[in-house]
Amino acid sequence: MKQPPFQDEQALARPRVDRVPGPGGSFVLRNPEPLQPFTRCIGDWLEHWAATQPEGIFLGERDGDGQWRTVTYRQARDRVGRIAQGLIDARLPPGKPVVVLSDNSVEAALLGLAAMHVGRPWCMVSSAYCRLTKDFTKISGILYMLSPALVYASDAKIYGPPLAAWGNKAPIFFGANSKEHPGSQAFGLLEAANETPAVMDAFSAIRPGHHAKYLLTSGSTGFPKVVINTHRMLCANQQQISQVWPFLLRHPLVLVDWLPWSHTFGGNHNFNMVLSHGGTMYVDEGRPAPGLVERSLRNLREVQPNFYFNVPRGFDMLLPFLEQDEAAARQVFQNMEGVFYAAAALPQSLWARLEAVVAKVRNRPLWFTSAWGATETSPAVTSVHWHIEKAGCLGLPLPGVQLKMVPNGNKLEMRVKGPNIFPGYLDQEALTAAAFDEEGFYKIGDAGKLVDEKDPSQGVTFDGRVAEDFKLSSGTWVSVGTLRPRIVSAMAPHVADVVITGHDKVEMGLLVFPTPQSRELPEGALRTHVLEAMQRLAAEGGGSSQCPTLALIQDSPPSADRGEITDKGYINQRAVLEHRAAEVALLHQKSDPRVIKL
Repeated sequence: MKQPPFQDEQALARPRVDRVPGPGGSFVLRNPEPLQPFTRCIGDWLEHWAATQPEGIFLGERDGDGQWRTVTYRQARDRVGRIAQGLIDARLPPGKPVVVLSDNSVEAALLGLAAMHVGRPWCMVSSAYCRLTKDFTKISGILYMLSPALVYASDAKIYGPPLAAWGNKAPIFFGANSKEHPGSQAFGLLEAANETPAVMDAFSAIRPGHHAKYLLTSGSTGFPKVVINTHRMLCANQQQISQVWPFLLRHPLVLVDWLPWSHTFGGNHNFNMVLSHGGTMYVDEGRPAPGLVERSLRNLREVQPNFYFNVPRGFDMLLPFLEQDEAAARQVFQNMEGVFYAAAALPQSLWARLEAVVAKVRNRPLWFTSAWGATETSPAVTSVHWHIEKAGCLGLPLPGVQLKMVPNGNKLEMRVKGPNIFPGYLDQEALTAAAFDEEGFYKIGDAGKLVDEKDPSQGVTFDGRVAEDFKLSSGTWVSVGTLRPRIVSAMAPHVADVVITGHDKVEMGLLVFPTPQSRELPEGALRTHVLEAMQRLAAEGGGSSQCPTLALIQDSPPSADRGEITDKGYINQRAVLEHRAAEVALLHQKSDPRVIKL
């Protein structure tokens, strides 16, 4: 067996699963390990670490001069208490959330923790709704839907116009430049109060089923839904994870993390994992985008984290720097025990390139791991808690989770039940009812299959989105979720992503999004590279459902403003097809010279 994380023989739980047959070819997968008791509410973690390791660093971020500014657990608890008192003193209407408009920051984290400490839910809204557009219709609708008791925004220069468009229907506090927005107040005023016993009285009244926070779905198929996250969900999920990753109990994480807290990956999985186990999180102001990924690299080199969470696009954008600069790679991987990829499938080509870089700078291999879940599931449903040899495995169900596999056409649809599953969408009874089947399993919309039918303990692999797959005119199904990583791997390293086309068409096509580095290629080289990759795919066989025969290189990258790419860095197939319908039509007409034809 390969060396475990932290060179700890007890770092990982053994892969075990029970398979329980059900009606109509369905079956349920369960972890035989029972779920152990978990804490009552999020604030219990902060109280514990502030008492037991008060000088341990909890959060860090760069200040205006580019230097790291850190907050210990004692300091965090002190500030959370004062902010919580400020929320009580504000006499806000009961039940309504605190809404945060900001990128990840220490101030935003402490406000969210303070709201939860006194039993008030909070919601961090993606900054993309304000930063990447001049049309504030969507953010106004989101704020109307949330009906906040109070709004915090990090900077009036950025968030003042969208809040003005909404109509300033609640008290507004800004982290900076509050004087530029009439009627608003500076965040410092909220933190000026001295904590009184009222804070702990409110804290003591919190129950596991109370709302802790709200998260918005991506809105890729319409207006975002508001997902209720209870304290029970979030606390159960961290206990579930720690039972299959026991190293968390002995080796606190040190993370450099950019993943947005407005999403469940960054805001629940990573942030809560650090807080629940007394770890340290440095806020990465970079992200997988040209001009910003360099900041992530700088942060990784300086902090040298012991674990790294990212999406495939993030690894793809970092790799060229690490491949070209051995000193940078050595610094980045100095203390790193494992890398975790999620939110989208990792092309095998990226896995291989990462392994090659690590092998150049150290003798010890890196542990690759992943998980699967959704905003509605806290988020982890499954986890990879053993060594796997290649990308694609989603792991096995966590303790306390039931994973039901239900025949749906030619696939197995995955449905889930457990204490980490959400109770419903806020004020959306019909949508909530439709989200669950007759046995109370949440219908997540993904398909899966066993890696090995004869040995379920080898895990589950992703088999596409049930609603994303389509048929060619021949009636042949195309499995988008499983095919896309294979195509991207074949077109590495010059293609960042593809969107697969061909619904009701004779042939399968591709909208190709090249990497920024591909611009340096000689004229015509990228076309040749794409064509050769398509030829290799055709040579591997598999018929029309596996082999694209048409491709069109896109001049512009996926647009975040139009929802074509999320702020987590993964592509939205449906939005791209909708907004680039003209390119799709041109592709399948095949007459334009820009179309690459096999």
